Amino acid sequence: MEIKTIFINASKIIFPVLLGGAILYWMYRGENFGRFLHVMTSEMDWTWMLLSFPFGILAQMFRGWRWKQTLEPMGESPRSSTCLYAIFLSYAVSLIIPRIGEFTRCGVLKRYEGISFSKALGTVVTERAVDTLIVMGYSSLILLVEISTFGTFFQKTGTSIDHILDRFSSMGYLVTAICAVAALILLHLLLKNFSIYNKVKMTLGGIWEGVLSLKGVKNLPLYLFFSIGIWVCYFLHYYLTFFCFDFTSHLGIGCALVSFVVANFAVIVPTPNGAGPWHFAIKTMLILYGVADEQALWFVLIVHTVQTMLVIALGIYAWAALLYTKRIQSKTIVL
Repeated sequence: MEIKTIFINASKIIFPVLLGGAILYWMYRGENFGRFLHVMTSEMDWTWMLLSFPFGILAQMFRGWRWKQTLEPMGESPRSSTCLYAIFLSYAVSLIIPRIGEFTRCGVLKRYEGISFSKALGTVVTERAVDTLIVMGYSSLILLVEISTFGTFFQKTGTSIDHILDRFSSMGYLVTAICAVAALILLHLLLKNFSIYNKVKMTLGGIWEGVLSLKGVKNLPLYLFFSIGIWVCYFLHYYLTFFCFDFTSHLGIGCALVSFVVANFAVIVPTPNGAGPWHFAIKTMLILYGVADEQALWFVLIVHTVQTMLVIALGIYAWAALLYTKRIQSKTIVL
């Protein structure tokens, strides 16, 4: 049993890394990485990249402040700083094990604020539902506005219903199989994680209380502002990078919106920070808008790498800050 447990835990780390690495290898095999360094040092406008950073940070801060709001109706008043540190750290650790961030941030609140793990987890369920509604909403709207571009995308990637059988190459079947296996493994890990919840004595009552917490949010307009602001900031964090390069600065907001939507669905595949699927999705969309293949490759590699470094930096900052954060003991309920 011990060997099996070790194998399962190791696979949670190794498989996502291998999957993302395999996709990246397939995309960048044979490329001259000296060209990559030249683009970063000589052809890239770093001003726009730096201007995008505040929006990446603000998106995480909005998420932390919104989380604090959903906890307050349950009689919990965590420090805003701890909520922010928990969010920063959750994004960073998800680079190692995809989807583990939700558990990490709940653990941080339990450790430093004495808040029930199950209550915190319930609020995470709530915000995931809200985020899903927002993503589906703006995705549907953009789909209607840019339907012709999506149609071209589906045809060129072999996912058009009318052409799916005759356009699928052997590589297409392989990629499909890999994605299917990845989805099954993700489902397996989620089920395993639910057993972890049980080990920390998570109760259905605590989860349900967290889900219902949205009804008691005191300032609902502010909650909605944070919820929408998160995704606006994510988009601006991505869109401003278009102006870093001559070959993407002219594409306009339509291309940015379409590629942003496609990338959101691509990162469902469990790899560290979406590495691999994100690169492939954005690269494909840029090519549809007329960007040269090599230029699209360097764009996705540079943008993803730099933004991942920002996530790591915030995680390190949060970890260091938590070392100097005073812990609050768990509340004792007297029966």
